[in-house]
Amino acid sequence: RAALDRATVLLSMTKGGKRIDNVWGSGGGQQSVNHLVKEIDMLLKEYLLSGDVLEAERCLQELEVPHFHHELVYEAVVMVLESTGEKTFKMILDLLKSLWRSSVITMDQMKRGYERVYCEIPDINLDVPHSYSVLERFVEECFQAGIISKPLRDLCPSR
Repeated sequence: RAALDRATVLLSMTKGGKRIDNVWGSGGGQQSVNHLVKEIDMLLKEYLLSGDVLEAERCLQELEVPHFHHELVYEAVVMVLESTGEKTFKMILDLLKSLWRSSVITMDQMKRGYERVYCEIPDINLDVPHSYSVLERFVEECFQAGIISKPLRDLCPSR
């Protein structure tokens, strides 16, 4: 009730829309899913080139879509599965660790991202033959780092 009363006051003020932007923020929820997916993909690619965790975190927060952070988790894990070297594996692990420790990505968003990968691993495996073993290894490393829970680790599909 208090939130509704506050919203009524803010909307009735002159330039109320501008005032609301300052109070609750604007932007993230107004962007299309396709645009957000492209932004997240670009963010991850830039991170892999620069290695700057803080910049990646800042860019993710600037998107203002905490309800869509599962997409970053999903795309990041898929990048690990599609990569051929250890560098991407380690860098994505470090990024997820940092985002988890700073609470930028919540437990729910982390879980949703991993569950999406788990559901799509049969299709991913068609294009990336060793994806099951890479996924198992990555999930175990994430569990050891405290990024994911034991039940989520145990859900990881294996061949």
